[in-house]
Amino acid sequence: MPIFEKEGIRLYYNVKGEGVPIVFIHPPLLTSANFKYQMDDLSKHYKVICFDIRGHGQSSYSEQPLTYRLIADDIRNLLDHLRISKAYLCGYSTGGSIVLEFLLTTPDRALCGIIVSGMSEVFDWYNEKRIVMARMLAKTGAKRLLALGISWGNSDSKETFKTMYHESLFGDTRNIAQYYNYSLEYNCTNQLHTIHHPILLIYGEKDKAFHKYAKILNEKLPHNELKFIKEKHQIPTKSASEFNQLIRGFIQLHK
Repeated sequence: MPIFEKEGIRLYYNVKGEGVPIVFIHPPLLTSANFKYQMDDLSKHYKVICFDIRGHGQSSYSEQPLTYRLIADDIRNLLDHLRISKAYLCGYSTGGSIVLEFLLTTPDRALCGIIVSGMSEVFDWYNEKRIVMARMLAKTGAKRLLALGISWGNSDSKETFKTMYHESLFGDTRNIAQYYNYSLEYNCTNQLHTIHHPILLIYGEKDKAFHKYAKILNEKLPHNELKFIKEKHQIPTKSASEFNQLIRGFIQLHK
C-alpha cells in the first residue's frame, strides 16, 4: 500500500499508468475508490493518481482541521514526492472546489483543471441542507448510515458499492465533518476571473440543483468549456465511459 508521509500525516495514494499526470480529488466521506473506472481506463494512456484526503479512507487522521488550502498543499507535496512538476487536477463535487483552490494558490503546478459537478461556493437551500445533514450525521458518529447512503448513491453495481462502502468506513468522522463544514464556508467566486488555466466543466443534465453553479463557473472562468452528460450528480461512476472520453478529448486538445 503506497503511503506518503510528511509532518506526521500519512496519505494513502495509488499511481497507475504512464504519461500526462492526472490527480483525482474526492468529496467528503468517499475515497479514492470513487475513481476506480478512471484508474482502470485512463491509466492506459496517462499517469492516473488517486489519493485519500486526510482522515478519509486509509489516510491518517489530521489534528489540523481540514481546509481546501490544506488539501491543496497535500496535493502539491504529493506531486513533489512523485517528482511531478505539473499535473491535470480533476475534482468531483466538493473536490472541484479544491481544484479551484489549487489553481488559485499553486497555479505553477497545474496544467489544466477538470471540474465535475462542482462549485465555487454553496448558496442554495437544497444543497446547504444536504451538507448540514451529512455534517450532523458525521458529528454524531452515524458514519455507517452516512456511508451507506452516499456509497449507494454513487454506485453503479453491488461490487462498486461494497468497495466504496468498505473504504469509507475507515475514515475519521471528525475530519469528515470538517470537510463538509468547510464546503459551506468556502467561496472563491469573486476570484474566478484570475484563473487563466483551461478548465473543463462537466455536469449532469439531470442534476438541476447544480446547473446554477455550472452557469457561474462558465460565465466567470476566462478559459473554460462546459459539457453536460445525461446523468445526475454521480458522473465518475455512473457515466464513466462518457466522462473518461471527455477527459481524453480535453487533454488531447491541450497537449
